[in-house]
Amino acid sequence: MDPGKAIFETVDKLRQRRTAPLVLELDLTEGLTEGPPADPLSAVLSMRKPRLADILAGLKRARQDSRVKALIVKVGGQPLGLGMVQELRQAVIHFRTSGKLTVAFSETFGEFGNGTVPYYLASAFERVYLQPSGDVGLTGIALEQRFIKNALGKAGIAYEGGQRHEYKTAANMFTQDHMTEPHRESLTRIAESVVEQVVAGIADGRRLDPEKVRELLDRGPFIGAEAVEAGLVDRLAYRDEVYDEVKKAAGGESILLFVSRYAKTPAVRKLPQPGADTVALVHGSGPIRMGRSGRSPLGGGGGAMGSDTIAAALRAARRDEHVKAVVFRVDSPGGSYVASDTIWREVALTRKTKPVIVSMGDVAASGGYFVAMGADVIVAQPGTLTGSIGVFGGKPVLAELLEKIGVTSEQVAEGTNAGMFSTSRAFSPGQWDRVNAWLDRIYDDFVGKVAEGRNLTRERAHELARGRVWTGADAREGGLVDELGGLEDALTLARKRAGLAADAPVRTYPRLNPLERLRGPDSSEDRAAALARVRLEAWGPLARLSAELGLPLQGPLALPAWYQIR
Repeated sequence: MDPGKAIFETVDKLRQRRTAPLVLELDLTEGLTEGPPADPLSAVLSMRKPRLADILAGLKRARQDSRVKALIVKVGGQPLGLGMVQELRQAVIHFRTSGKLTVAFSETFGEFGNGTVPYYLASAFERVYLQPSGDVGLTGIALEQRFIKNALGKAGIAYEGGQRHEYKTAANMFTQDHMTEPHRESLTRIAESVVEQVVAGIADGRRLDPEKVRELLDRGPFIGAEAVEAGLVDRLAYRDEVYDEVKKAAGGESILLFVSRYAKTPAVRKLPQPGADTVALVHGSGPIRMGRSGRSPLGGGGGAMGSDTIAAALRAARRDEHVKAVVFRVDSPGGSYVASDTIWREVALTRKTKPVIVSMGDVAASGGYFVAMGADVIVAQPGTLTGSIGVFGGKPVLAELLEKIGVTSEQVAEGTNAGMFSTSRAFSPGQWDRVNAWLDRIYDDFVGKVAEGRNLTRERAHELARGRVWTGADAREGGLVDELGGLEDALTLARKRAGLAADAPVRTYPRLNPLERLRGPDSSEDRAAALARVRLEAWGPLARLSAELGLPLQGPLALPAWYQIR
């Protein structure tokens, strides 16, 4: 090829990229990440996943960008939590108000399986397209728990434990063979609340009567043609047909660009000028543990929210004179009581000098609520799982199992309760007194801080507590949450509280340069002390017992994973 012609074509392509109409694209098949990676392993594992904050910021800016003509999103693959789905729905609905085309495409909303939450996301778009071989698994919400008490009993394993109070059901799978009435009551209301939200969203997005959507919910799942006939899907089409249609609507020379890439272009990304006032964004994701944030050596179970890391991040934001407000993004099922209390204290100290706004993700329950309850304002999605203000603890007793398999155990101890955490024998009455004192102390502290932080009487705080899990919508009705909304709402509120401009920049904390990462911290006050690490577990002296029993490794203020709604 003629060199001059090649240069001309290159320049022409660059000009087109600067001036041609844009079709923004979002591929959700690999899921999204909540915040920046906390450690090198997380960085590798999330390398191809876009960040939620980038997507929200990009869509917000694109509403005013005349070059952006349409948004197309591929739904399916890696399931997203209900809270994150509601964040995306809200962003899409706001984007639609600018008059730009929005299209959702899926190969299948559950391959003859449950696809209620993914379809709920798609219903926010102007058009919904489905591959001809796909299905719409609109079937509702089911929360199921298995109970292994009898199976453990057959093996010779008993579980001794306590909880505060009747709705704290994290250990029920070991202590019960069925749902208790409080357990069933709590789960029933969660399912009802979620279905109310899903039905309202689909009815609004698809312009259907809510009763009609309820009826469809009971009829699903749907084969593709049935979904079109029911008004759930606009057309059956393959990817190439969908993309051709969208590009044609946007303009013949339109260019596809991922929303995450668009959000990082200089024209969109507002970086703080030196000395500019900012809002600090601190991400707290995963089980709450003592020490620094990070993952297990094998990467299993996701990352953890380390109290040292979050505390250092909050201190750095608090001491930065250019930070005028803090948004603390919490997405956590809880974990260690002590670690949660460490973070709560830093939130309280930060609040004395500048506004602290909490934005809740998919879940901010038990310890995840503990770290959030002291903020000035708590913002949650209607489908966020929160509350679970309670505590549980105990141990398995393996004496019968050991005897069955011919294992004997002898103990020499100095101290009446030195062996109380041994799994070879039951708690004595005196040791039960200590267990109950521990449970009472944690519960009383938790409820007292809820009452103080949420301006409730202790009696009302206890009424809302008792270990019960609430959706964000119900938590707002009870006063545990202030406002319903997402991360962008929390950032807007933080700017207003601090008296900043509506487009004041946001800076993630702790923000470390490469040199700080290499040299390490000078002291625990240094912001480099927030660096992540390879993680251990959070039960403290009970870590071994929790592992033997198979309990969640997160700690005594933890919400079971099966609560997740996806």
